[in-house]
Amino acid sequence: MVKEIEIVCPPGQQDDEAVLKKISATALNISAQKITAVKILKRSIDARGRKVVFRLNVQVFVDEVYQPETFTVNYPDVKEAKKVIIVGAGPAGLFAALRCVELGLKPVIVERGKDVKQRRRDLANINKQGLVNPESNYCFGEGGAGTYSDGKLYTRSTKRGDVNAVLKTFVAHGATEDILVDARPHIGTNKLPQIITSIKDSILNAGGEVIFDAKVTALLVEFGKAKGVQLASGEKILADAVILATGHSARDIFEMLHHQDILIEAKPFALGVRIEHPQEIIDRAQYHCDLRGPDLPPSYYNLVEQVDNRGVFSFCMCPGGIIAPCATEADEIVVNGWSPSKRNNPFANSGTVVQINMEDVAGNDKDPMKMLRFQQQIEKLAFTAGGGSLVAPGQRMVDFVENRISADLPANSYLPGTKSIALNEILPGWINERLRKALPVFGRKMKGYYTNEALLVGVESRTSSPVKVPRDKETLQHPQVAGLFPCGEGAGYAGGIISAAIDGINCASAASKIV
Repeated sequence: MVKEIEIVCPPGQQDDEAVLKKISATALNISAQKITAVKILKRSIDARGRKVVFRLNVQVFVDEVYQPETFTVNYPDVKEAKKVIIVGAGPAGLFAALRCVELGLKPVIVERGKDVKQRRRDLANINKQGLVNPESNYCFGEGGAGTYSDGKLYTRSTKRGDVNAVLKTFVAHGATEDILVDARPHIGTNKLPQIITSIKDSILNAGGEVIFDAKVTALLVEFGKAKGVQLASGEKILADAVILATGHSARDIFEMLHHQDILIEAKPFALGVRIEHPQEIIDRAQYHCDLRGPDLPPSYYNLVEQVDNRGVFSFCMCPGGIIAPCATEADEIVVNGWSPSKRNNPFANSGTVVQINMEDVAGNDKDPMKMLRFQQQIEKLAFTAGGGSLVAPGQRMVDFVENRISADLPANSYLPGTKSIALNEILPGWINERLRKALPVFGRKMKGYYTNEALLVGVESRTSSPVKVPRDKETLQHPQVAGLFPCGEGAGYAGGIISAAIDGINCASAASKIV
């Protein structure tokens, strides 16, 4: 007999099989000796009461043999199969490639950046010297932006595809099984590169191709049909299907499509700052304690408020995390956040942004580059304000709200350095004022949040793509170019690792119908 129940246990005991058997036996009113195994289905922290507990949905095996699930990969040989070109080796591109292999097609991934190992050197140059390689950085390279920005796997995209299948693919390539059960699964920037490399190896071992340092400069189109791509080297790669999975920062791809008169559209996005607190402040607020115990992970938060008919919300929260410089050009400042798997850094950071609609930005709404140009403008202002070398403008939270320059800035995790600046010199007034109104409200929702110990770092501007590449809802092909499949975050159809992976799978499935 197998029973599915919910049980509650104290921190530190959520992985103790003997304890879980005992609690389950009590809940089912049976002897613990009759329970052969307790399988955790979902696990979450409940900090609503004064005493923090773990809530677990479990399967209890009573007088029943339990066979643990194994996670292996066994892909067919597609070396001589028909090709599908995939532009970009982020989660959308990699999972599109795996799906192509499953369907008996040969994926050819072309990636402008470098592999994980070589990419690390460029990230070191960004952090230590403020030098940006426009082809290899936090956004471009093997694994895409997600590789070095945390590996958070939480998603609401459950209706777009099989989230669990994506998670199991990660496990099969080296992720811990915890991601299958945790309410907010997370791999960690320190572990994700090896997993990405393992996925690439699966693609190569099946006969697929992955080409690095291969920047696409033209889409080859004949009589309204995609026929392949041309690289900066002049090489042409031909195929009847092209999956465009370039991520939200590949601005030159948007320029390329626009130059080739291939329809793209401006779209709303969100912009603001990254806010960093000492992690202990967040822990005290969320766990109702003076000091977080060793059996609890660093806490997170999720805050949202409507201010003057516009959403202001936290985004990509990183407990025990680090603020990273994510510019893709030398003269801009873009910040993001990431955490290692243990989330053991002393700071917590989160993007805190304001939704931007088309009417907020001057210019012709029919200009597909309108929102991208606005994004660029703010990033360049932030760079100038910081004074160069990727030094980021910063301001203490209360000082920002009360409109005064901070006399100094607190210790923080942003390695290139921060400079005290009035952020209203960078942020448009309507963003600035909404943030000013929202932050004290957030402080009333979460005790200790509104404090001058918190630092605002500018700017958080790559929350999503400012450009949409349209596609047919049924075929997933571009309305003007048959065989072109706009995909993932860069095309406007995803918002994180899992949703991008699912969209990659869906696009590969659609491409298989025409190849």
